[in-house]
Amino acid sequence: MITFEIETEYIKLDSLLKAVNIVGSGGEAKLVIADGLVRVNDELELRRGRKLYPGDRVCLDGHEFLVKQAE
Repeated sequence: MITFEIETEYIKLDSLLKAVNIVGSGGEAKLVIADGLVRVNDELELRRGRKLYPGDRVCLDGHEFLVKQAE
C-alpha cells in the first residue's frame, strides 16, 4: 500500500489517480473510473469527482493507495 498525503480537507478521485501517476491524464482517469476499474474502500466507484478524505483507500490495477493528512 502506498500512502498519499494531502494538505487540503479532501482530494477528488480523478486528481488522486493523476497525482500518483497511475493514469496519464484526466481523460484517462475518467475512462478507468467509468469502466468500473476503481474501488474506494473496497466498493466499486464510478464517480470521478468522489471526494477522498484521510483514511480512504483506493485500488486500481493491483495498486492500493491510502489517503493521509499531511502533518
